[in-house]
Amino acid sequence: MFKKLSYALGLVIFAVFAFLILKSANLSGFIDSIENRTFDLRQSILINQGAKKASEDIVIVAIDDATYEYILDNFGEWPLPRDMYAKIINYLEKQSPRAIAFDLMFVKSLKSQNQADEELVNAFKKYSNIFTSMNFDNQSEDLRVPPELPEKLTLKVENKSKIDFSGLTFTNCRTILEGILNATSNIGLINVSRSDDGILRTMPLVVKYKDDFYPQLALKVSLNYLGELSNTYEIDKRSNFVIADKKIYLDREGGAILNWYGPAGTYTYIPMYQLIKAVNGQKTDLNYDFTNKIIYFGTTAASLFDIKTVPAGKIYPGVEVQATYVNNIIDNNFIRKVDRGYTIALSILLALLIASVVSRVNSAYTASMVCFSSYFIYLMIAYYAMKYENLWLELVYPLIFSIFAFTCAYIIKYLIKSRDFEQQYKLATTDGLTELYNHRYFQEQIRMHVENSKRYNSNFSLIIIDIDFFKKFNDNFGHQSGDAVLRQVAQTLKRNVRATDIVCRYGGEEMSIILPNTGKDVAVSTAQKICERVAQHKFKLANGKDTNVTISLGVSTFPFDGDTASSLIDSADKRLYEAKNNGRNQVGGID
Repeated sequence: MFKKLSYALGLVIFAVFAFLILKSANLSGFIDSIENRTFDLRQSILINQGAKKASEDIVIVAIDDATYEYILDNFGEWPLPRDMYAKIINYLEKQSPRAIAFDLMFVKSLKSQNQADEELVNAFKKYSNIFTSMNFDNQSEDLRVPPELPEKLTLKVENKSKIDFSGLTFTNCRTILEGILNATSNIGLINVSRSDDGILRTMPLVVKYKDDFYPQLALKVSLNYLGELSNTYEIDKRSNFVIADKKIYLDREGGAILNWYGPAGTYTYIPMYQLIKAVNGQKTDLNYDFTNKIIYFGTTAASLFDIKTVPAGKIYPGVEVQATYVNNIIDNNFIRKVDRGYTIALSILLALLIASVVSRVNSAYTASMVCFSSYFIYLMIAYYAMKYENLWLELVYPLIFSIFAFTCAYIIKYLIKSRDFEQQYKLATTDGLTELYNHRYFQEQIRMHVENSKRYNSNFSLIIIDIDFFKKFNDNFGHQSGDAVLRQVAQTLKRNVRATDIVCRYGGEEMSIILPNTGKDVAVSTAQKICERVAQHKFKLANGKDTNVTISLGVSTFPFDGDTASSLIDSADKRLYEAKNNGRNQVGGID
């Protein structure tokens, strides 16, 4: 029972200790950063195994290095004239694509190209499946006055969750061409959310500006693809953004955790210069059917600086992030991170399992292997949960709890074993009635002191004590009173000797004291003091009455009275009997 209580108390202390440490904001952030890395590793493994297949309905028209060079050679400058985009749109629309999305911002009207801008605006007016982007920021009003945006760009969101979107609330906006703003509502944001380590793992579905919600570009494109015409959506109490039968889990900052399909280049890439050549009637290698495709335009050229670091790779084009985002929405394939409360509960259960194993298994190697196997099984569960159920089970907190539980359980086990050893040793060396050392311990100690005194040429003394008329005392007052007197005499002896002196029950009513490094004169003086103290003391009997008791004592000293254990005992015993023969209540054999 004591062991179980000790383990329970130890685990409670461990849980409190772990909670107080992990509550630290800095340590919590450090743990989160490691946990994010475990997510990246799992995603990389799943990508290498081809666990998720990217949609073939998404194609990327890339402004890559070759296209950038082509534009500079043929148009003399970047950006590309906007009427060229209009021509490309008209060319693609002949093949009936599902959507054309520009991960590009058509900002500011160039005075020398007003007609080109107007052609692009007309393309947006003409087709309902064309999408483009803009960006929110927190620039000072001193730089830019926050613009008023058309209400048609907003999304009505009923937020029933605890997400406050404080990290996704912006005070300013970099708008695009006014003609496009007025021409279409197919405008979404391309704001991104990076973790503290700079890696993009989540993307916001919606952000806030002037108390209104605005959708991400990928969300706009996906809603069109899914045929969702509603402008009103809900974030439920479990932090799910609800789209018809789909539920997209949002983390505590309001971001959706992306599930990655592969490294950069997973989707079909078509260099944009091939489209430009096709539009201009030039010979090109372009041979691709855009029918029913979602076509994403974006930059991949290194000099145009739209490169991200994601779990799928250190160099990942922003446009492919958008494609991945759309793919996640269409497939309802987002990652759902298990709530921290459930993680702590799982960690505690794993810790209890490990502590239970440690407490029951004697072999340290076996206990270690079982504990390692337990955590490995949890690792595999977490891996397959992400692979098949898109669940992110945290790995770091369970590992920390497991290590703490293993360590604490072993410490507690060691302390219990130490206590058990001490208890067993005490039982083996102590007399149960008087709580003095027993006869066996006395024999070990006197032999040891003989050897030590011979080695170091030192003295030690022995006193043997016998309670006078103890048999008659038992007959008169009963054995219970006799036992009570034995205990009290034993305590009187212990109180009147040094801490280094060894007081033992020799047998029956006889007791003995070994006095290390003590000559004969000091030993005799100690024996006389004890004799007087016992004679003066009132001893309580079992019936509550008081009585007096006397003792007789014999003293011997090494090496003068013997150079072996048995000879010293014989010498002290003879002097004890001299004391008894001379009237008791005295020290015998005093010269």
